[in-house]
Amino acid sequence: MKIESLNQMEEIVAKNSSLFWDGWTVVSKEKSYKAKTSQYGMYINNAWYTTKRFEPNRNGWDIPEKFVLGRA
Repeated sequence: MKIESLNQMEEIVAKNSSLFWDGWTVVSKEKSYKAKTSQYGMYINNAWYTTKRFEPNRNGWDIPEKFVLGRA
């Protein structure tokens, strides 16, 4: 789903605990034991998470619909 507004993206990130900001990039995290050896693994608050980055382009962010609808 294409999100073009910074205000709308900020609301989505604020409502979803599995999303966070890294500069202008939105990052999703999912707890996983396999993250320890994954190139997408990240250690956050004493736990390993697999992450996926959603880089903005000139038209906004393209993120999965589950984050917008609150199903993640």
